[in-house]
Amino acid sequence: MAVALLGAITHQTLAAWASADARPGSFFGRFRSIPSASFANAVVVLYAVSTLLGGVIYLYFRVDVRPELERAGHWHVLGFFDLKEHFAAIGLGLLPAYWVCWRRPHADEPAQARTALTSILAFIVWWGFLSGHVANNIMGFGS
Repeated sequence: MAVALLGAITHQTLAAWASADARPGSFFGRFRSIPSASFANAVVVLYAVSTLLGGVIYLYFRVDVRPELERAGHWHVLGFFDLKEHFAAIGLGLLPAYWVCWRRPHADEPAQARTALTSILAFIVWWGFLSGHVANNIMGFGS
C-alpha cells in the first residue's frame, strides 16, 4: 500500500510541477502524458488505508520498539518518528481539500491549490516513508 501511494503521489507531484509546454518526449513531458487527476482517488484511498494499517502496527512499535530506542538514546530518531505521526494526521485533514481540488480540474482554473496540496501530501508521504524506515532499521528491528 505504502509503495503504491509513494509512486502515485510522486508521479502526480512531478506532473503537477511540470510546465504545460513540456516537450512530449522529455522527462516531464512523459509525466504530463497521464492526466494528473486520474491519481486523486487512488491517492486518497491509498493514504487512508496506509494510515489505518500504520495505526494497527503502531501498537507493536509503541510497546516493543520505542522503549528499546529510548534505552539506546536514539532521541533524534524518536523525534523524527513523532513528526511522522503529526504529519500523517495533518495529511488526513488535507485529504478532503486535496480530493475536491482534483475532483474535476478545469483548464481555466489556476493550478496553485492543486500543486500546493499535492506537494504537501508528497512531502508527508516521503517523510513517513523515510523516517519509518530509519526508525525500523536503526537497531536492526524487522530484519
